[in-house]
Amino acid sequence: MERVIEAFIALFVIMDPIGNLPVILNLTKGVPAGEIRKSIDKAVFVAGVLLFLFLFLGLRIFSFFRIDPDSFQIAGGIVLLIMGIMYVFGSSIRYAKHNNNDFSVPIGTPLLTGPGVITTTIILVRENGTIVTVTAAFLTLVATYFILGNAAKIYRLLGEHWTNVISRVMGIILAAIAVKFITGGVLNVVFPLL
Repeated sequence: MERVIEAFIALFVIMDPIGNLPVILNLTKGVPAGEIRKSIDKAVFVAGVLLFLFLFLGLRIFSFFRIDPDSFQIAGGIVLLIMGIMYVFGSSIRYAKHNNNDFSVPIGTPLLTGPGVITTTIILVRENGTIVTVTAAFLTLVATYFILGNAAKIYRLLGEHWTNVISRVMGIILAAIAVKFITGGVLNVVFPLL
């Protein structure tokens, strides 16, 4: 259970539905409530399909392309560390508003399931196994769906200030998770050489 909680925290922090609330509200501004709900449904579905695709096939893709999982863990940790630092300092990637009301892209990907979530998922499968990671991924998607489905209410409740505070705290947690991934990968590479 402890490993499921740790994996859930890692995925939830990187998916960062709370920190992404302002972006999502900006993308859906002026869109009828029914259309927003449909877009959120599609976005979480897209995010889930990509997440589970890499969860089940990620290590096989590595094997096919002869990518060393330890090297990927180190590289992925570095990417996550950069993302964490960006969150802490309030930097974020801006997405252009679409002309139609289908926001499954960019909300589903890359906003929710982007490179950071894909990297973390593959590393979690390698470290904790499939069952733990599937459980954590499912819980993350359920929590994300609930938050996005109530985005306007949660944002009004928290306000811009507390949304930013939560996002930056998550950035620090993400940076710590990234350092753990990097050190784990480095140890796996170095110790067999000793």
